[in-house]
Amino acid sequence: MLKLSFSQDIHFSQFDGSLLNLTPGFTGFFNGDFRVGAIYRSQWQAVPVPYSTFSMNGEARIKPKQLVKDMVGVGLVFNNDKAGDTRYGTTQLYANGSYIFLGKADSSLLFTIGMNLGWCQVGFDYDKMTFDNQYDGVSYNKTTATGENFDWTKFNYADVNMGTGIQYILNQKHKFTIGLGFHHLTNPVITYQGNRLSRLDFKMTNYLSYTTPISRTADIIAEALISKQAKNYEIIPHSSLKYYLNRDDNRAVSGGLCLRAKDAIVFRVGYSYKTLNSGIAYDINTSKFTAATNRRGAFEIFVNYIIRRAPAKFEKKRMCPVFM
Repeated sequence: MLKLSFSQDIHFSQFDGSLLNLTPGFTGFFNGDFRVGAIYRSQWQAVPVPYSTFSMNGEARIKPKQLVKDMVGVGLVFNNDKAGDTRYGTTQLYANGSYIFLGKADSSLLFTIGMNLGWCQVGFDYDKMTFDNQYDGVSYNKTTATGENFDWTKFNYADVNMGTGIQYILNQKHKFTIGLGFHHLTNPVITYQGNRLSRLDFKMTNYLSYTTPISRTADIIAEALISKQAKNYEIIPHSSLKYYLNRDDNRAVSGGLCLRAKDAIVFRVGYSYKTLNSGIAYDINTSKFTAATNRRGAFEIFVNYIIRRAPAKFEKKRMCPVFM
């Protein structure tokens, strides 16, 4: 019988460009009223059918009258992923909520906890599949019976994720951000043949970020994403230099490198201006899959934009409070 193996979650090399996919705790965790963003990834252009992933989000930070210091965040996340000849796809829509605690009056210390609920659909195009039974030893005959049976080719499931985040700014100079994500808390079933034991494994993500100025015109950024799902680990360290053309309006260019162990080296460039932040990345494949990819991995681009209707709700006495 045919066995299908799926369930790698969507992922991006520029993981800091899609923070809500790391943890719902980052919902509303920014300096402004609204934030919108999108990221697109096209992977393995050298193979016959490239893999593509798209994500977009919108979120708001709200100050209810009942809260003296703290705030809440709400948001939506949409993901779509297509892979391979059969266009195996994943579509996800999540509703996010978070609570943001003001740890210090000067907003140098912030905590957040969040949760999301999602509707997800996975599926494939059966008409694009081929099977051994359809080869007669000489040629391929699409009309020949495949000998395979699927109860359905699309499957819907609900997903629940939780997460938390911390941000601390030390001496107006050193900015630390930590995020934890706990994904697929209910281990949802994903099956096309009625096997209720086929479940999506629990996943944990750990996001670490440190930023500090090294001169009047430059910052150094160091980040890492550590993910674990079942027996699989993924570690992506990243370092970039951000050069300010004008620090007052956050006009800057950046460049850096990521490393995905035993898989790819990622070159990154970015541009920011006021509340706009954007980036482009290109993966050079270093895995054993190079015979098919010719070392051409993936192209990726993201844009995030923050809207501010009023002065920041948290008092700004320190460098870059809640700014991601």
